[in-house]
Amino acid sequence: MKVLVVGAGNMGKTYIRSFIGSRFIEPSNLMVLMRSPQTIDALKDIPETNLHYTCGDFIKQADIIILAVKPQDFSVLSEQISKFVNADQLVLSVMAGLTTQLISEKMGTQKVVRAMPNLPAQSGMGMTVFTATSEVDRKDMFIIQNLINTTGKSIYADDERMLDAATAVSGSGPAYVYYFMQAMIDAALKMGFNLSQAELLVNQTFLGAVLLHNQGEMSCQQWVEKVASKGGTTEAALSVLENNQMKQGIEDALFAALKRSRDLGNNSTTS
Repeated sequence: MKVLVVGAGNMGKTYIRSFIGSRFIEPSNLMVLMRSPQTIDALKDIPETNLHYTCGDFIKQADIIILAVKPQDFSVLSEQISKFVNADQLVLSVMAGLTTQLISEKMGTQKVVRAMPNLPAQSGMGMTVFTATSEVDRKDMFIIQNLINTTGKSIYADDERMLDAATAVSGSGPAYVYYFMQAMIDAALKMGFNLSQAELLVNQTFLGAVLLHNQGEMSCQQWVEKVASKGGTTEAALSVLENNQMKQGIEDALFAALKRSRDLGNNSTTS
């Protein structure tokens, strides 16, 4: 199986590293199409003859084409690459906002998978939600999911609109976590800890809490109740969050992200 990765930005490099690191794809079976030569570790194991800077007949050799370019670059790219694509090739897109219908029309193939990964994919701890056109059969779906899972975990969605929800929850999600962590670090500094101490306190707390949750069978709410004893310090903190309607604020924030994702998708489809 030959895989062509189009784009050597963050996601392109992430997939290349993950495929090689997991030994799911041999470097000799990986091809990369990028704008200009790059000296990055992700490419060092790939034969030089598999590195390309302009479209050509080599594209026809690929069983799977992964589109890892910016959405705004797709219009020009599709004009250049579509002439080399055939109906048997499978296209996997990680471009935000561009629908399977649009990609199918521009690329000239009905076999399209659209995926929404997130930033932790770079460390093999990513979360990806993906969907596919009806022309993608079970065998292809199995291969695609295995490819995606080299970067973490994945969920398949029958309804493509769920990718907008995935953008709001897991795609943008790391930023929400970092925002909350930074607020805790800032508070720890005001309490008297130095920066390295504050960062260690918060980082280890988040890491430990997630690992503990994953190892047990209790829900997040049950863990909250377990930590927050009656009249204790945690209860005092949680009451402030409740009084400030923190839970509603988080929900409103996610729905704002959902709306923005849908708006961007509609603009991309009509442009």
